[in-house]
Formats: sequence, C-alpha cells, structure tokens
Amino acid sequence: MTHVGFDKQIELLKREYESEKQSYEKETQITGIGRKVKRGDCWHPVRVGPARYNSLDLYVVELSRSTDLDIEHNFEYGRPVIFFRRKDGQQASDSAPKLKYFDFTATVSFVDGDRMVLTVPDNAPLLELSSSAEDVGCQLSFDETSYRAMFDALDRVSSATTGRMAYLRELLYNKPPKATPQVFATACARLPWLNDTQQQAVDSVLRAKDVAIVHGPPGTGKTTTLVEAINETLMREPQVMVCAQSNTAVDWISEKLTDRGIAVLRIGNPTRVDDKMLAFTYERRFEAHPDYSTLWAIRKAMRELRAQRRHSGESFHQKMNRLKSRATELEIRIQAALFSQARVIASTLVGADSRLLAGLKVHTLFIDEAAQALEAATWIPMRRASRVVL
Repeated sequence: MTHVGFDKQIELLKREYESEKQSYEKETQITGIGRKVKRGDCWHPVRVGPARYNSLDLYVVELSRSTDLDIEHNFEYGRPVIFFRRKDGQQASDSAPKLKYFDFTATVSFVDGDRMVLTVPDNAPLLELSSSAEDVGCQLSFDETSYRAMFDALDRVSSATTGRMAYLRELLYNKPPKATPQVFATACARLPWLNDTQQQAVDSVLRAKDVAIVHGPPGTGKTTTLVEAINETLMREPQVMVCAQSNTAVDWISEKLTDRGIAVLRIGNPTRVDDKMLAFTYERRFEAHPDYSTLWAIRKAMRELRAQRRHSGESFHQKMNRLKSRATELEIRIQAALFSQARVIASTLVGADSRLLAGLKVHTLFIDEAAQALEAATWIPMRRASRVVL
C-alpha cells in the first residue's frame, strides 16, 4: 500500500539527503583544516589514547586535544567521525592540503570538554593512528544514520494498513482528515500551583486519546506544564516516553523529571556531563547492576578465547557458544530490569531508533520542542506509541 502524502515526503527527504551529502563532500575537499577547526567541526591534532571495551561491549578509544581549546566544538553523542592525516609530501603550511582519510567511521560515545570517547569497529587501525609520523586529526562526517532512521520510519508508517500507526497517520496527515481526534471524559487533576492556561494545557493532555498539542511563547512555563502533564500521566500509566530533537532539550526535561523524583532512563549520553546527569544514563545504570561484574568476566573470557583460537581444539565452538549463551542471558536480564524500573524513557528523536529500544511500546509519547524537529524525525518514536503529545 502506498500513501501519496508520505511518498511525497520521502521524495523531498531524498532530495535533501542527496543535496546535503554532495555539499558535505564538496566542502570537505576544498576547506582547509584551520577553517574546519574554527567552525568546531574538526580537532587537529588529536592525541589517541587507550582503547577498551565499554560496559555495552563496544570497542571505544579516547581522544583529546591540546590546541584551540577556546573554540567551541560541535562534537556530541551519536555523531559520526572520520580520521585523517596529511598525504605524504604535504607541508604543514599548506592552507588546503590533500588529506588521507582512514577507511572507517567512528561514533561519538561521550564528550567532556576537550576529551571524547569514540566507538570504533573492532578492526579499526588504532595502532596506525597513534603511531603516525604525521599529526592525526578527526572531523565530523556526513550523518547517514539520522537519514536512515527517518527513511525507515516513513517507509513503515506509509505502508501501515492497520493499527495505531495507520490511524495516527490518517489523523495527522490527511487534509481533510479521515479521522477525528478522540478525547476522554474523565475528570482531570487540580493543580493550584499552575495558572489557568497551564492547567488547561495539562487537562488537554490528560483528556486526549490520540493527540494533544501544547503551544506557548517563551516564558509561559511550557517546561513546568510538561513536567506536570508527564507526572499526572504517570499516575494513570506505568511508563511514558519523552523525546526531543536535541540532546540538550532531552537533558533539560530529564533533569526536571529527576528533580521530581521520577525514575528516568536516558538512552544516549547527556550533553552536559556531570554526576547528576550521568546517573540516569543507560550505560551507567547497566554498570551499576549487580549482575554486571559476572557479565564482564564472561565477555573477558570470550575475548581471551578468541585470541587463543589458533591454538584451540574442537572444543572451541562449544566453549564459545556456552559463553555467548550465558552473556546473552545476563544482558537480557539486566536490560529488562532497567526498563522495568524506569517510569520515563528519554532519548532524542533519532535516538529512539536505538537497538536498545527494539520492541518497546508505550501508551504515551511526549515530544518536547516539537516545532524544532523535522516531521520525518518525529515519526521515529511515534511508531512506539498509541498517542502523542506535541
């Protein structure tokens, strides 16, 4: 089944994708290192630190910069990164030198000032990076991941024939709509610390069966209203999902909810790095689980077994399969515990495509600062919800 409106949107998104990709490739070729650094899209040179496996069993490497520390950078969680060095024969004085790019892409896992941690493929040539005679740099790469997630979401929504996804599509997209938003007739909570319009907004959220839209100019207390609406919704539902376009917006609402004593599970790492923010991230909670030390020991045994494979006998596959089975069992147990304890699952819109959220379904999705988002991106988490609050 095709849907004319979504087909058009997919076509326009493809045009934007191709245009941005071409612009990025062209600009990468002609822009000098110094200009990239000043724009905040590049660190050069970088110091390549030690590599290790993190708590989620991803191979990561630590980077730091010691120059241009006064320049604010654009590196943040989830963004793709590529490494480069000058080609042989190029001088440091060359304004736009020819660069050799290393043949792998890394992903920002953590950023704190002038230090960051990148997730890299297991076979990444880190020794070549750290021992290069030329200074090595890294720069932001074209972000294929966000586009893939948006294309996938639009394809799924466009092809939906039944269920809430198809219903919300008809409700929100058709002009005139083929469906009418439904509301509950239930009594709403009285919140005397809100003003009249904030109370009305919370009432609208609680009554909405399908969609609620809350709009307000700056300074009207949208965040306060949103926190109250989420808190009241959690009086009626076991768990909700909260998303926003940017990591900063997700961090802000997550912190406000945490201050209210609401258990938040943050998918993806926060932009502002401190103990309070890190405490509710998935990775930090994963490491704190009682079964984690056992899981880490099993993963270590698996890596050691792989390293000794050439010297092992026929029992290699049997041993490896037993270890994999036990590791998978523990990972599922820890993940299930973390999600069952959380009242709010928080992520960026694109972050809602995380493998950690595979199979997650919630009744209510809140999208903060929805007007800043691409429509295609909002459909990524909307696939997981029965109703949505914009």
